[in-house]
Amino acid sequence: MNNKKHVVTIKGTKEGLTFFIDENSSFDQVLHELDQKLSSTVVDKEKPMITVNVSVGNRYLTSEQQEQIKTVIRSKQKFIVSSIESNVITRDEAKEWQKDSQINSIYRMVRSGQVIEVRGDLLLIGDVNPGGKVTATGNIYVLGELKGIAHAGVNGNEEAVIAASYMKPNQLRIANYISRSPDYETEGVYMECAYVKTEKIVIDELQVLAKTSPYFSSVERRMSNG
Repeated sequence: MNNKKHVVTIKGTKEGLTFFIDENSSFDQVLHELDQKLSSTVVDKEKPMITVNVSVGNRYLTSEQQEQIKTVIRSKQKFIVSSIESNVITRDEAKEWQKDSQINSIYRMVRSGQVIEVRGDLLLIGDVNPGGKVTATGNIYVLGELKGIAHAGVNGNEEAVIAASYMKPNQLRIANYISRSPDYETEGVYMECAYVKTEKIVIDELQVLAKTSPYFSSVERRMSNG
């Protein structure tokens, strides 16, 4: 029985081919087996170029190593490297991710003409007056009256939410979706939350949303009951 571990495993998909690289093998072994396997692979020269995605698992590759892998693959047959995917991120990438996921707590009133912009989530302890504006790349939580403009998910995150103790905004925006103030009068008894559903912004009680979605349940745990 041949129990030799494969350094490179090739699987076909609708999008092309995926090369799975064993994360525990040395980089020299990876290049050697790639070269061997691709040299023995027969591809019809009449067919169009084949897209290749490379998955390296829990392995970090430098830019130079990625280019070496691409060079080996491109030199054999009719392959185009679409992506090289790794579960490992650099320290700089981790810092960027942290900035996008952090909660920025601000204690103030946002008056007419004033604008607050944050990267990540915004937790505002205070009111947003008419004419005031708050924006965030993530979610927006207002422990107070939201009567101005709130724009969550400014970089296109359609899963972002806007929550407020008193929801009577001039305008709500989530990613590229826009909504005006709700038609009914809110009393601020229950914290309300705006989110995107079926390509439009809807508003409901935060407690109701928490019962239907694990995501909103986590939002509620991060907020007081308003």
